[in-house]
Amino acid sequence: MSNTISIRSNDRVFVLTGAGISAESGIPTFRDSDGLWNGYRVEEVATPEAWEDNPERVWKFYSMRRRDAQRCKPNSAHEALAALESQLGERFFLCTQNVDDLHERAGSRNLVHMHGELFSSRCESNCGAAPYVDKDIYETADQIPICACGARIRPDIVWFGEYPLAMDRIMRETGAEMLAVSVMPGPQMAAAVPLCRDFRQKYPQVPVVWGGYFPSLYADATLNAPYVDFAVRGQGEDTFLELLAALRGARKFGAIRGLSYKDDFGLRVHNIERPMRSPER
Repeated sequence: MSNTISIRSNDRVFVLTGAGISAESGIPTFRDSDGLWNGYRVEEVATPEAWEDNPERVWKFYSMRRRDAQRCKPNSAHEALAALESQLGERFFLCTQNVDDLHERAGSRNLVHMHGELFSSRCESNCGAAPYVDKDIYETADQIPICACGARIRPDIVWFGEYPLAMDRIMRETGAEMLAVSVMPGPQMAAAVPLCRDFRQKYPQVPVVWGGYFPSLYADATLNAPYVDFAVRGQGEDTFLELLAALRGARKFGAIRGLSYKDDFGLRVHNIERPMRSPER
């Protein structure tokens, strides 16, 4: 096996980013250890039932998130991804689980937000009106906008129990001539498992690189272990920038902190050649 990960002239690069990359800019990760999300329980603000029960509370929460996100700036990892896109052009595709606009503000253009967008709103009844850019703040029930159809306007966010957006396009962007990279997904990594699994099953020859947060080798990390070829352990912008250096062939594995071969998980847990597999369920 080569000790560099190279992007060849005919390769396409699919990048999946998560909460870890935005956390470096000051945006809180998905859920704190106490089970709260910015002081709210998820069930109170991020489900269709929460919207039906108390739309004012839901909009207060997302208005708070809008204010917080507007104060944050893209970090060097966002900028490095935008620079990689400028080099690869249409051969680069970015899929983010994040709802903030830091990728766009850094210069990324060929991307989708699979969980929706914080600065976008849409009709609650899906009447056919398109989502629209919306940076306003709504903190009382009488401030909630009304669609032309008479229904309320809700955040353009994928809540728990709703299907991720743009999955058809995301799957179209996958293919054999591809390098799949999951970048700084944050502590809640399970959401990326289906994509990594699909890559591995559909294109077993496609290299899958996992870079970023590894809170526990025996817990979250093992969810993706069967589907990952290379791993960069650690978190922070420096980890990702080193991963990009490897992708460009600028550095050898041995010179990159935490980067190792396909048997990385196995060497650290069991002495096997393939990454450690999660128990069958």
